[in-house]
Amino acid sequence: MVSPNFRMFNRVIATVVVLSTTQLALAQLSPIVDLGYAQYQGTVNPANSITHFLGIRYAAPPLGDLRWRAPQAPANTSGVQLATSQPSACFQSSTGQSPTNPFQGRATQIDETEDCLFLNVYYPSDEAGAPLKNLPTVVWIHGGGYLSGAASPYNGEDIIRQSNRGVVVVLIQYRLGLFGFLSGSAVKRNGALNAGLLDQDFALRWVNKHVSKFGGDPSKVTIWGQSAGAGSVIQQVVANGGRTEPQLFRGAITSSSFLPSQYRFDDPIPEAVFSEALAQTDCATATDSMACLRAVDATVLEAANNNITSSAFFGTFSVVPVVDGVFITQRPTLSLLEGKVNGHAVLTTTNAFEGTIFVNQSVSVTASEYSLDLFPRFSALQGAAVGALYHGLGTDLFQVNAVQGESIFICPAYYLLNAFHGRAFKGEFAIPPGLHSQEGHYYFPGDSPPPFNNPAFIDAFAQSFTSFIINLDPNIKVDPTTITPHWNTFDNGHTEMLFNQTAVDGLPVVHAIKTSDALLERCLFWNSVGSLTAQ
Repeated sequence: MVSPNFRMFNRVIATVVVLSTTQLALAQLSPIVDLGYAQYQGTVNPANSITHFLGIRYAAPPLGDLRWRAPQAPANTSGVQLATSQPSACFQSSTGQSPTNPFQGRATQIDETEDCLFLNVYYPSDEAGAPLKNLPTVVWIHGGGYLSGAASPYNGEDIIRQSNRGVVVVLIQYRLGLFGFLSGSAVKRNGALNAGLLDQDFALRWVNKHVSKFGGDPSKVTIWGQSAGAGSVIQQVVANGGRTEPQLFRGAITSSSFLPSQYRFDDPIPEAVFSEALAQTDCATATDSMACLRAVDATVLEAANNNITSSAFFGTFSVVPVVDGVFITQRPTLSLLEGKVNGHAVLTTTNAFEGTIFVNQSVSVTASEYSLDLFPRFSALQGAAVGALYHGLGTDLFQVNAVQGESIFICPAYYLLNAFHGRAFKGEFAIPPGLHSQEGHYYFPGDSPPPFNNPAFIDAFAQSFTSFIINLDPNIKVDPTTITPHWNTFDNGHTEMLFNQTAVDGLPVVHAIKTSDALLERCLFWNSVGSLTAQ
């Protein structure tokens, strides 16, 4: 006869065995990567064998004396760090809301902190999390006007799926607003200008060193961003006069290239922003202004950040990259014109109506008048030239929307294309209403389908990017059956690929078009006044 105690012992042993087996299975689905300075443990999505490493620290916390310094290597950390939760975002702020330019929308609430230099990695793997080998890698740089945004809203699985499990995806964060782009002579003397751009460069160097541990090939990196992320791509393309060492990427993708006024670090406008930061943090009378600012509590600096950025002219951004003379050696448009670029090939897409959401639609103003608000260095002469150039292009409001969209977003895309002769592809996203940022739903759909939920269109559009990431050529397709026809380089007859739908029956429209000569003429004008627009 078996005693009750023996039966209980057997049940305990069986439970222990089951628990141990479960724990073993979990361990097998939780790969660990040793980065030298720390070990991180990620997770495998069992539904698709895509492994996630979330919240990897790539640089030391930019706190205290490291505020407005170039990013530093993270300290060594013992033990295994869990990389299973989204990192907190960098401090966020708002776009300009003022009806006038004082120098003449806030993102969804997320956890914010000054200690925010983290990145996420997604890669295709086996069931245990072992990566595939030597895959092309894309580094995504989020947008948000250099004021907001984070890695957390983007799911790298979306890109991996559209690449047929052919790429590694890295999503990076960088310092924003005053924390990342405070400028002025004092910062130049005792700090680092363009700290947010230096963060991006530091993250790219992290990728160069470590991405092979996640299955990526460091010699096949493409950088991709949308809006200010696309602007960041332009900054990295022209960084160091086009002579970044080592070369950190071979391909560059911009979705809605963003190039606002980028003044010299000691121009009156950046200096005015610096003075306002001092005033709002009670540092205006300090003997050492930078020491005072570094001692200010982060919440006080964040309040000043919001006050300063929201007081800018409606739809504009007052705390953005500057020409620092070292990392950004000259105006980006000048570097592009001279072909001083990093990378080997570029794909850029713009949306049909980029400027609309950045213009106060309730204010009545002419294109000429609006240009004077948008670009404080313009005189009546340039204002009149803008008025003549846009005359007859629809209503006054339509013209104003076009001035904003073309000068800041659309024309910079053409400057970028022209810098990569024979190695540049141009796309036009026009699914109605074709506003800024609406194309993102088609390559980062998240949990909800995009508005035009047509699989043939979605695959044609999204796989243009993944095909380029893999081959630097959208014609070498991930899926040969997509409806995208042969895509000439831009310099072959000013060719673009249109992505649209029919108005009546909602069928996908994907075919080659020729860039409007009138648009190119307007872009020539904007490029010719680059010293005044500070682009």
